[in-house]
Amino acid sequence: MISLFLGVLGVVAAQAGQVIAYRALVANSELTRGVDGTRSVYLPPVDGSSEIVMDTIRGRDDAVALLSASAVIGEPNVRPVNEGASPIGGGGGYGSSMVCDSSGDCVDPNEGKPSGQAIEVRVTALTGDLRRFRPLHVQSGRWLDFAGAPSLSPRLVLNKAAAKAFTMFQVPAEMRVQGGIANSTPRFLGVVDDGNSQPQVYVRSDELLNWLPVDVLSDPQFGSALVLAAPDATELIEILKRKYASIADPRMGDLYVETISAEDLMPGEIQMMRWVFLGVSILVLLIGSAGILNVGLATVGERIEEFALRRAVGTPRLLLAGIVLAETLLTGLLTALAAIGAGIAGLAVASRMFGDRHPLLANVAFPWEAGVAGVAAGLVAGVLGGLVPAARAARIPIATVMRA
Repeated sequence: MISLFLGVLGVVAAQAGQVIAYRALVANSELTRGVDGTRSVYLPPVDGSSEIVMDTIRGRDDAVALLSASAVIGEPNVRPVNEGASPIGGGGGYGSSMVCDSSGDCVDPNEGKPSGQAIEVRVTALTGDLRRFRPLHVQSGRWLDFAGAPSLSPRLVLNKAAAKAFTMFQVPAEMRVQGGIANSTPRFLGVVDDGNSQPQVYVRSDELLNWLPVDVLSDPQFGSALVLAAPDATELIEILKRKYASIADPRMGDLYVETISAEDLMPGEIQMMRWVFLGVSILVLLIGSAGILNVGLATVGERIEEFALRRAVGTPRLLLAGIVLAETLLTGLLTALAAIGAGIAGLAVASRMFGDRHPLLANVAFPWEAGVAGVAAGLVAGVLGGLVPAARAARIPIATVMRA
């Protein structure tokens, strides 16, 4: 039973590990793109697209709009330390503040400006709580509150890259958004992990629109619009399609709809992970089966006279084999239940001890797949380990009882 317990516990651990590993593999996709099943609607930046989005989304709880723009926080009329909202210290990014219009003409808004204490960030203006579709992890402070009237001082939530930038550089609290009518004084509410290496801030759309006209976000020089909708928000998407068709610009392309699926993004990695964990599960199951097989053979060897006597009084061979197999199945089932209990307790302890340092373990529930796999492993091990002893017990000749 100890051997089988360790084998089934290994199967349970492997299955639970697969679920946690899958969660880790798709976590970045969920942060940057959205959870599986989310409908992502991209509207090219043409005149009127932002107004369409704002009017259609207003009052709905099955979708949220993300209006993108660029901003510089710090000293006015200077070149930011990270042009193009590049990560502080390198690692990718736009690398340039060039903005281009629909005809392809590009200009550098920072041309001729001296270097100064200012940081460029990507601004994402939200019409509602984004975390329903992208589970952003609040690292410190708090998330945006969409209740109540908008503030004239835009409240910003920074991602980790932006928080790093503002920790390294002390800059004045003055924000200018490209295309805005005036500069504003922002307030920082908190820091979130959004899986993005570029400095980015999140703000309520109505607070941002106090400082710039909504049509600026439809200008290809300044921003674009994205809608994340629930899987059943088909009517909303059809409305957006009809409205966009009336203002579509062939040069900017068509409205694009995508259903987010992490497996479509990285099918090879996910499939390889499943095969690895399946191989580990089969290996530990065979070890547990070998243990119960050895015990079963030894038990049948010690009970030869008993089985021979049963045969002598008329017990059929098939029934005798069933008795032995039922014993191993019962042993496997009880051992599996004990192993599952140990797995549940172990995962709870790991979540409590390491959840603060490893977000994937925070409040993680024991996956039901691991419990099913544990019960199945116990029964399979009981069958594999009990077939040979059962067959041997059924073949014991009646004459053996005379030697006893």
